[in-house]
Amino acid sequence: MKNNIPYTILLLALGLQACSSAESDPSEVPGMVYIPGGEYELGNDTQVAYPDEYPIKKVSIDPFYMDATEVTNAQFKEFVEATGYVTVAEKDIDWEVMVQQLPEGTPKPPDSVLRAGSMVFQATEGPVNLVDYSQWWVWTIGANWQHPEGPGSDLKGRMDHPVVHIAHEDALAYAQWAGKRLPTEAEWEWAAMGGKGEVIYPWGNQAADDSADKANFWQGMFPYQNVETDGYYTTAPVKSYPPNGYGLFDMAGNVWEWCIDRYDEKAYGKLRQSANPVNDFSYNDPREPWSEKHVIRGGSLLCNDTYCSGYRVSRRMSSSKDSGFNHTGFRCVQDAEGNP
Repeated sequence: MKNNIPYTILLLALGLQACSSAESDPSEVPGMVYIPGGEYELGNDTQVAYPDEYPIKKVSIDPFYMDATEVTNAQFKEFVEATGYVTVAEKDIDWEVMVQQLPEGTPKPPDSVLRAGSMVFQATEGPVNLVDYSQWWVWTIGANWQHPEGPGSDLKGRMDHPVVHIAHEDALAYAQWAGKRLPTEAEWEWAAMGGKGEVIYPWGNQAADDSADKANFWQGMFPYQNVETDGYYTTAPVKSYPPNGYGLFDMAGNVWEWCIDRYDEKAYGKLRQSANPVNDFSYNDPREPWSEKHVIRGGSLLCNDTYCSGYRVSRRMSSSKDSGFNHTGFRCVQDAEGNP
């Protein structure tokens, strides 16, 4: 299947106290952490919440295992070498496929743009209108997981960093190969809380401005000044910061993580079940109603309260399923019974 980057991207180139059960880890799964089941309130209805975070929904989650870290370059390389898999960002764009997701009458871009590539962050020279994200995202021919910043860049010294430029279908392919699956966003949020009950961030309630030692995110003035108090300008090696209460690393910052759910701005009001809920039936993003998007969670190295508070445990974001960026990766889960 060819790369199907949305045209909107190409234009850029041009609550309730959580209660977990007292279950103990029944067995060890290498590289994964046992997450006990429990009940909690999915979402957020406080003054910091975005509209897609409510209404809050009381849900229950069965126990499962989650990767202790985001999938690394070394792990993804092993998958590629074993299967010969080629990521979406490494394939030229099929306009006939892409145009089906676009507004009627969208003109075809030049063939020179429809080449294999991905979006790469580029800092601006000074303050900009934060509504216009085209000012810091650059469509880069040749950017992919092996070349995170485009041609001339490589993975030297970064094999223990999270893999990036990963589209939703890439994450699904890896998960299937590994005998795992992608988490639901309800599972992801429950795991991010770390068994600590009602918390704002995976590390607790300490303000982000005072938590540069807790996660990799943007300190300073986004998108032009990063003072790197956390020690990194780009991705950080996994396990560079303390784990949350369950032993999960980088549940805030570093890279956004794909979930299995389709993104619907009003999903919480539509969820058809309270036990292990998942939105697998509707896409709805009013900002780009023609684009099929999936949920991403956890924030990234670019998150800052002036622009994006993605490191909050309840914060939801979306990305078109066929696109990748140099701040997007994933981690996997597995049912506690061992049946992915």
